[in-house]
Amino acid sequence: MYKRIDSEDIQYLESLIPSGRIFIGDKISRDYAHDELGGIEKLPDVLINVLSEEEISKVMAYAYEKEIPVVARGSGTDLVGAAVALEGGIMICTKLMNHIKELDEANLTVTVEPGVLLMELQAYVEERDFFYPPDPGEKSATIGGNISTNAGGMRAVKYGVTRDYVRGLRVVLPDGSVEQIGGKVVKNSSGYDLKDLIIGSEGTLCIITEAILKIIPKPAYSVSMLLPFLSIEKAIEAVPEIIKSKASLTAIEYMSLDTIMSAEDFLGKKFPDTNYEAYILLTFDGNSMEEIEKEYTKVAQLCIDMGAIDGYFVDTDERKKSVWNARGAFLEAIKASTDLMDECDVVVPKNRVADFIKYSHEVAEQVGLRIPSFGHAGDGNLHIYLCKDGMDEKTWEEKTKKAFDLLYAKAREYGGMVSGEHGIGYAKKLYLNKQAGEKQIAVMRGIKKVFDPKNILNPGKVI
Repeated sequence: MYKRIDSEDIQYLESLIPSGRIFIGDKISRDYAHDELGGIEKLPDVLINVLSEEEISKVMAYAYEKEIPVVARGSGTDLVGAAVALEGGIMICTKLMNHIKELDEANLTVTVEPGVLLMELQAYVEERDFFYPPDPGEKSATIGGNISTNAGGMRAVKYGVTRDYVRGLRVVLPDGSVEQIGGKVVKNSSGYDLKDLIIGSEGTLCIITEAILKIIPKPAYSVSMLLPFLSIEKAIEAVPEIIKSKASLTAIEYMSLDTIMSAEDFLGKKFPDTNYEAYILLTFDGNSMEEIEKEYTKVAQLCIDMGAIDGYFVDTDERKKSVWNARGAFLEAIKASTDLMDECDVVVPKNRVADFIKYSHEVAEQVGLRIPSFGHAGDGNLHIYLCKDGMDEKTWEEKTKKAFDLLYAKAREYGGMVSGEHGIGYAKKLYLNKQAGEKQIAVMRGIKKVFDPKNILNPGKVI
């Protein structure tokens, strides 16, 4: 049992944090009771907007001594309840720790606080002719959140995921102690890699206070191409062939017409083409336009041979905004189209993408749910959404359980995983247990206990 926060605890915390940055009880906005997806709600007893590592350290040391649960939160854009204070207690919000501290051109690194937004970091380095490749759809997420879920995004096909760009971390452990893990070095074979263990741990092991991130020179050219298909089947059948072509693609995105139309309605702006059932969006980048032209010519002809009606270049500013704004709005558009939704964020081997998307349509028909989808077809990470559409709670719970059981079982059958980039949090624990098995879960619990023997940091999440 955790200690319930009382007046003595509040008095101590208020002695650490100025009144404008600490909120108690009903002074806390309901926004902090849930994450982006909703469905799981609980307010913390105390919300603290921290400004520094020192403040986090002092709060954690006190919480550890008193055995008060603590949850760290950034923008709250996660989709699995990972930033919800299930046990009440203290919520530490890092959104005010939003400084870019250093750009090191010699070592090709940028050092940031955890509250820096992804879009702010990308704009900052690109203005200086550098490039931070991880590109998940939610650009208002914090870097701390991206690291905590090992976020991937549209450019993972060519450039990899967040883990591939984290060189070093400063963290506060549950007892309040501060550790520097990793650094600016490119290679490291010095014992167990604690940095990689923290990446993707969803705030259950420590709180990130600073990150040293790898950057690369900005590619000179980038070209996108939109390929329409008469049917969803034709579009997704082209994906394995695109991958097998060995073309150097930055992104391979799959999108269906119903998802595009939802984005049009949500944004109030037209997509360049809405005459066909499905589309593949391809992106190529590099330092030579000649090489890019060779790549996209080969892939475009392959897609036409596979049933693509045409290939549209996303070349003008207007068309770029139209296509990429729509792609970035897919999640919000689907969310706006229904009263409640839940997500199946599976990742499967790339050669099973088409099979899994087809299977999701079979599940939708079998269970009687609307299940729109889109995803990073080039790396096998698919975002499949179950929409409530006004049905009663009992029916919704029965149908979602049946659909999730079927979808995650098929992902396991294909050699896939429960989550590609959104994490486990609270919502997907059952399915992680089924995937990982007792032995692996026991190892994970052992790791958690070493970091957090009193289980005060983000309890009830992941395992």
